[in-house]
Amino acid sequence: MTSRPRSFGPVVLAGLAGGALAAVAGSNAWVVDAAAEAHQPIQGVSLADPVEAAGEMPLALALGLVVLASWGVVLVTRGRVRRAVAVVGALAALGYAATVVTGLVTLPERVAEAARETAAGGAADVTVAAWGWAAVLAAVLCVGASVLAVAWVPQWPEMGSRYDAPGAGPGGGDATSPTERSHLDLWKSMDEGHDPTA
Repeated sequence: MTSRPRSFGPVVLAGLAGGALAAVAGSNAWVVDAAAEAHQPIQGVSLADPVEAAGEMPLALALGLVVLASWGVVLVTRGRVRRAVAVVGALAALGYAATVVTGLVTLPERVAEAARETAAGGAADVTVAAWGWAAVLAAVLCVGASVLAVAWVPQWPEMGSRYDAPGAGPGGGDATSPTERSHLDLWKSMDEGHDPTA
């Protein structure tokens, strides 16, 4: 069984991949009118805008970006902040999954109605596009990785305090250790022209 610290890499990669796929899928139409696509002229206008817009879920793009951003923050934070961001990411992932389910249930009727209202008329052949199935996969990845992150983030490795800004330690004091301070003092004295060997 993989230890929780070792799970850090795979879970973060799955979360980043899921967030990226969620954002890209959220910017595309999930449900299309295949009949309208089949009758398009090769050199002409693409799908009628009302039909294409009816097959999209703009909220999915926003939630996908929130999930993706939360993984970026999880990588560079520690402690309670990291756990709080993981919870926010999990809530956004659950919201994305709910949006996917809602979209795939309601969008076919919206696309069919928009197709009936277009000038082209004719029977609509409403189908779930590849981006709709990609959104389902993204939802599974986002929710799975985010839930694991909330559960396991306290055991995951953290970025060292050496990467913090000076004075960003607890209480606003210097976060460097005594050894690091002595090295810094040595370099500062050499910058000022003092010979450390004298």
